[in-house]
Amino acid sequence: MLNTKIAKIDKIILLVGLMGSGKTSVGKRLARRLSLPFIDGDQEIEKAAGLSLVDVFKCFGEQEYRAGEARVMKRLLQGTPCVLASGGGSFVAPQTRELAKEHALTIWLKADINTLYHRTAGRTRRPFLLGDNNTVKAKLEEYIVEEYPYYSEADIIVETKDERVENTVRHVIAAINRFYRDQRRNSGKKTGIQLPSQQ
Repeated sequence: MLNTKIAKIDKIILLVGLMGSGKTSVGKRLARRLSLPFIDGDQEIEKAAGLSLVDVFKCFGEQEYRAGEARVMKRLLQGTPCVLASGGGSFVAPQTRELAKEHALTIWLKADINTLYHRTAGRTRRPFLLGDNNTVKAKLEEYIVEEYPYYSEADIIVETKDERVENTVRHVIAAINRFYRDQRRNSGKKTGIQLPSQQ
């Protein structure tokens, strides 16, 4: 049985993964369970640019989009404890991964191609997935090959399935507890988390 009692966390929880992996929906519920604020990385990019993600991409191109994304992630990862849902692809940037190692506990929400496709097909808000449904699936397959090796550097990996969001949140909380319990057992160092009792 999963241990889903709430751990007291005093650092950033960074959710990474491809578009459609559930970072925002899981992140909002996880933040409530952990009594932390929730921040959506994509929304922060839009605030900084004063434009939608699609318009940022159209007006400035991919290179400047990624540069702006990296600047936003740098600011957020040096902020106060929160649950932070990163934009799809932002964790590929070396600077972002280094800052995450220093300031955050990183959780990869790993989903298979069918789950990602089901959640993203027909959506118009994602600039990197614009096109017909066949194009979307092909792009997702390319991103899986290109980006999953970077996501594998995350501290924790939780496989997400086509299930209720609350079930995924319970799996994430249990994984966080296991991670810090193992770390404490192996190192005896302070971990930035107060584990819940087993009672």
